[in-house]
Amino acid sequence: MASPAADDYLKTVYAHTEWQDAPITPSVLAAKLGIAPSSVTEMVKKLAAAGLVSHVPYGAVRLTDAGAERALAIIRRHRLIETWLVREFDYGWDEVHDEAEVLEHTISDRLLEGIDARLGRPRFDPHGDAIPDSAGQVDREPFVLLAEAAVGHVGRVLRVSDQDPEVLRVIEAAGVAVGAEVTVTADGIVVDGAPVAVGDAAEVIWLSA
Repeated sequence: MASPAADDYLKTVYAHTEWQDAPITPSVLAAKLGIAPSSVTEMVKKLAAAGLVSHVPYGAVRLTDAGAERALAIIRRHRLIETWLVREFDYGWDEVHDEAEVLEHTISDRLLEGIDARLGRPRFDPHGDAIPDSAGQVDREPFVLLAEAAVGHVGRVLRVSDQDPEVLRVIEAAGVAVGAEVTVTADGIVVDGAPVAVGDAAEVIWLSA
């Protein structure tokens, strides 16, 4: 089942459980993809028949080993492209997601390898998400969602979700960046000695545990 649509499904299933443990259901998958539930049901059946996912009616969708391998390959493309656009073309971290969604399906393996080499084989994209290597291996350290971190916890910002460009702009304007060391307070965080009220953004920022 070689198709951009299938790749998008596999990538979404993988990404859903990358930073939390709850498996994805067809209804959540439909919401994330912006597709009718009936269409998702049909595609999940096709992916299951191809051996890429496992699924029982009304149950969660899980990647098989083959599905995970393919998901990691397309995620590698997506995140390398995002990193390339930021470093080489001065894109903002809030601008690269949609561009990468298009380019990940079009560039050759040779160009991808060239991008990886030129960038020095980066391990993380601009949002802090791990970039799988060519063998599908990823580096990730223990983490905690900011919204669940205890007051007084000190950690580095590991990742900021890239799903909402406006939230990324707000976070950047507040001086919060991937790699910054922060201290969790009752009202938000402290960055470089300055208090920052993060509000709902606490649900999209992950810290080192």
